[in-house]
Amino acid sequence: MSPKTSNNGFLFPLYLYPKSTEEERDLLDAVEEGAERRPNLAPEFIEDCSKRLKLSFISDGVGDLKKTFGPEDGFHYMYAVFHSPTYRTRYAQFLKIDFPRLPLTSNRRLLRALCKLGQRLKELHLMEADLKPISSYPESGDNTVEQVKYVESAKTKKGSAPVGRVYINKTQYFGDVPRRAWEFHVGGYQVCHKWLKDRKGRQLSYDDLTHYQSIVAALDETIDRMAEIDATIDGHGGWPIG
Repeated sequence: MSPKTSNNGFLFPLYLYPKSTEEERDLLDAVEEGAERRPNLAPEFIEDCSKRLKLSFISDGVGDLKKTFGPEDGFHYMYAVFHSPTYRTRYAQFLKIDFPRLPLTSNRRLLRALCKLGQRLKELHLMEADLKPISSYPESGDNTVEQVKYVESAKTKKGSAPVGRVYINKTQYFGDVPRRAWEFHVGGYQVCHKWLKDRKGRQLSYDDLTHYQSIVAALDETIDRMAEIDATIDGHGGWPIG
């Protein structure tokens, strides 16, 4: 993928859109006018994948992963691999100094399984998944975020998994929040804590309350899917992927 630079980092868009002038066209205008997009993937990468998998590449969307594969299949595959706990541990030293390297597979069954898991993770992280809340919000009040803290409960969920209460003030809290979801970090941030901390002093709306419960559910499932990615790779020969 070709990077797009900014003052804060790098962007790697999956698709590139045509230009109407010397300046790049506005993305939304390009979509609305039906401008053709092209995958932002190196020809060498596409050729390597095609040869390994014996699949034909299509330039948009997803393939059937039996005869064809598309750019979004590639994204789902890499999203799954990069969320493998074993990958992150195995290549920890390399990840500190460079962009992550993507190991490619020639095993179509592994490809299909990882694409499915990667797609689910994408839906979870874009908040597009249909999730039932696993936490509660039982106490009435003004919903003002004053001080955020996690208090572990005596009861457990999912067998022996500890859960607790996430207090937003002295009396109101989100109940039955799995400790593992509360402690989950993304990009160095503890998501469940930071989301509330950033809203300190605000009154949470109904949409805010339901959105936070969706975050908790999404993070909890993310942990399960990450473990499933490792199990899937182990079930197809383990590391290194081949």
